Amino acid sequence: MGNFDTTSSLAIIALAALIHASFQVSVSTLTLMSGHALGKKTAHGRLLRLVGGFISGVAVLTLLLLSATAFLFSQLFPYDTPMIIWAMLCGATIGVAIAVWLYYYREQKGTSLWIPRSMADYLNDRSKATKHPAEAFSLGLASVLSELLFIFAPLLISALVLVRLSPALQLAGVGLYVGISLLPLLIFGALIGGGHTLARLQKWRESNKRFLQFAAGSALFALGMYVYVEKVIVSGIVALGLE
Repeated sequence: MGNFDTTSSLAIIALAALIHASFQVSVSTLTLMSGHALGKKTAHGRLLRLVGGFISGVAVLTLLLLSATAFLFSQLFPYDTPMIIWAMLCGATIGVAIAVWLYYYREQKGTSLWIPRSMADYLNDRSKATKHPAEAFSLGLASVLSELLFIFAPLLISALVLVRLSPALQLAGVGLYVGISLLPLLIFGALIGGGHTLARLQKWRESNKRFLQFAAGSALFALGMYVYVEKVIVSGIVALGLE
């Protein structure tokens, strides 16, 4: 069963990273943490260090999850990924897409997300208590773990694609995924550092939440369908000698 070419592989990784970036748990947590810090009249330099620590935590765990998953797949499937694995993952991706369309935001005013209330309460409490960059770093780690239910699909697809690339392109692919997935945090961090009010940022998120929800679900659905067609249907036809 053939692999994606280099351009297609990097395009899939980039799309998966954009889907990851569209999820809002880490952005919500960063906004909460910054809001509490500003409410305590935290010095601007210290606020920037908190923001930097938080983003670093998100980056490190995203990097570790993607790299560890890709390594695991390389050991499990050293020569090629079985078609059934692709089919199962594509099915899970489409399932997550439907869940995002239906349930990602809770049916209430604001931008409350569909994550377990215990995790939401933990993130809220830790956001209030965070005073040092190391605490912000651990909060960033927790925010990634709290949205694993949504990011596992694009992350696993990216990992499966990565293991069929050359070592140099694997590094580039990991960097591409992590960099794109961090874009909203980097943008919000820059806006917070530039003095933009959190109320304006929160208003923008609330005004655009349905668009972000629809876009994330649609992109997940498209990703799952594209990979299914290429790696299951087309590869199945080729394997049967029917092309």
